[in-house]
Amino acid sequence: MSTTAPVAGVLPQAPWKKLFNEHISKMPTPHFVLSTVAAAPSDSPVPFVPRARFCIFRGFWTELPENQHNKAERNPKVYASDCPTFTTDVRMEKVGQIFGSSAGHADDVEQTQGSGGGGPVEAVWWVEEVGTQWRIKGRAFVVANDIESGVESSGVRTVKSEVGKRMRLVDESKEGQWSWAKELTAIFGNQSPGIKGEYFLVQCIQSSISKPSLGSFRAPPPGQPVNQPYDKDLELGAKVEDVNDAVARKNFRVVIIIPDSVEQTDLSDPSKARRFRYLFDGSIRANGGWRTVELWP
Repeated sequence: MSTTAPVAGVLPQAPWKKLFNEHISKMPTPHFVLSTVAAAPSDSPVPFVPRARFCIFRGFWTELPENQHNKAERNPKVYASDCPTFTTDVRMEKVGQIFGSSAGHADDVEQTQGSGGGGPVEAVWWVEEVGTQWRIKGRAFVVANDIESGVESSGVRTVKSEVGKRMRLVDESKEGQWSWAKELTAIFGNQSPGIKGEYFLVQCIQSSISKPSLGSFRAPPPGQPVNQPYDKDLELGAKVEDVNDAVARKNFRVVIIIPDSVEQTDLSDPSKARRFRYLFDGSIRANGGWRTVELWP
């Protein structure tokens, strides 16, 4: 069960979250550009280089939408948070970059296989439907199957500590029933084809470029040359129905972004264009711990 001790339990929702959700709901798909930093090649004049790719917003951590097709057991609604999530395959380069740019500076593949991380990331949504850009800067933490394995690694402790600080307790009576592992499995189950959950999941299915598929976690190794050998249990287009499928779950990861800065750039009316910068400050209790500054775009 949870060993989380939310410091932010008494804080209200972030002042930007409601409008952010409203805007994202208008997108055909809730995709965004995620930027990470990677170690530069040995002949580079700088130590790090940027890396960017499109990802799909999966909602806020602890706020998984209802989905009648999800066969996984759900946590009770005990916590809320302002931390966006996305899912990925541990074999993707972004996972190593999140670990490698963290305080732990993991430089070995084995060190990136469990929970942990904390590297800096930047996520950007352009919501053309409302003429607004959203930019979230923060730290990314990876949740893996070891999150409640019985033996807490330093990575697991870091995830629970750092993310726990930004989780708000909304139902103390059921706190003991909430589980990190249960949340991880439920998010995995919410990605199956045929999902009819809330808007960002519905739109993922409707999109021809971003259909969520459990089977993708049983695909051949991403980025590996096709003429190299690989585990024959892996195949393109694999069908996965079991939320505890051993092969798919071995590769599946949830990534949680802890936002430290959020920018809303409203360009819907050129004569009234504005940028609003929200900065998290844990020392203040008003406005969910966020300071707001209005800027020229």
